[in-house]
Amino acid sequence: MSIVASNISKLYGTQKALDNVSFEIKSGEIVGFLGPNGAGKSTMMKILTCFLPPTSGEATVCGFNILEQSLEVRKKVGYLPENNPLYLDMYVREYLEFVAGIYKLGKDSKKRIDEMIELTGLKIEIKKKIGALSKGFRQRVGLAQALIHNPEVLILDEPTSGLDPNQIIEIRNLILEIGKQKTIMLSTHIMQEVEAICGRVMIIDKGIIIADKVTNEIHKMTGNKQTIAVEFNVKADKKLLSTIEGVVNVKNIKDNIWEIVTDSAKDIREDIFKFAVKNNMAVLSMKIEENTLEEVFHQLTMK
Repeated sequence: MSIVASNISKLYGTQKALDNVSFEIKSGEIVGFLGPNGAGKSTMMKILTCFLPPTSGEATVCGFNILEQSLEVRKKVGYLPENNPLYLDMYVREYLEFVAGIYKLGKDSKKRIDEMIELTGLKIEIKKKIGALSKGFRQRVGLAQALIHNPEVLILDEPTSGLDPNQIIEIRNLILEIGKQKTIMLSTHIMQEVEAICGRVMIIDKGIIIADKVTNEIHKMTGNKQTIAVEFNVKADKKLLSTIEGVVNVKNIKDNIWEIVTDSAKDIREDIFKFAVKNNMAVLSMKIEENTLEEVFHQLTMK
């Protein structure tokens, strides 16, 4: 296992930020770590990267204990904090040389810096000071410093926060590329990002893990209700549609397209066809729609 957390709790005075949190992340996994603001995401990440000690519990990263072997853990982890602290007066290469020195890369420094500049697409901005870079390129510098010592585990806290749509796609693609060789734990509020790059989702709320599923299974956590999108050839009557057995909600999306929600996992598409025939209508299209990750997140964390 790359990461093992066992009964981690963290108290800030009387406030409990984490409450007996336990999980394991296997080597090579890309895991989305989600939760509302204040749920405990950043606290958990700071504990795993040895920036913050837990109040109780223990954790290991690549087999090393975060309390007893913190220097070994730091060698194995690359960390990009949410606020991405950088020395703005340094030039890009100068900063990466500084970080390489901290990790004592020695004669390998130049090679690793060149590799990181190429991997993160910093070549065109290499002659600039970090303070003159756009936020997207600052995030690239942050990723470069997190990767420069070739860690086995990458922990990224809101890596695309504040970026424009083009920058988000660029950083997302970069994370996907990096994820081919690393274990990645990723915190974000952008659900499309999680669905695009993460194979597993953990959701934390009020310091407790409330969901831990592979990404294509997380959509099933909101119960057995089913949503069907159907298009008829003519205008339908909302009240009549609501009489179909199992239907709990009917919504007109546009023109003759309707969203029909059921209260069970029963497939009612045959009933919809029968309804159409009975009312002299034709079904032009029909498909079952899964709940989005955003809907699942909302339902789980608003209870």
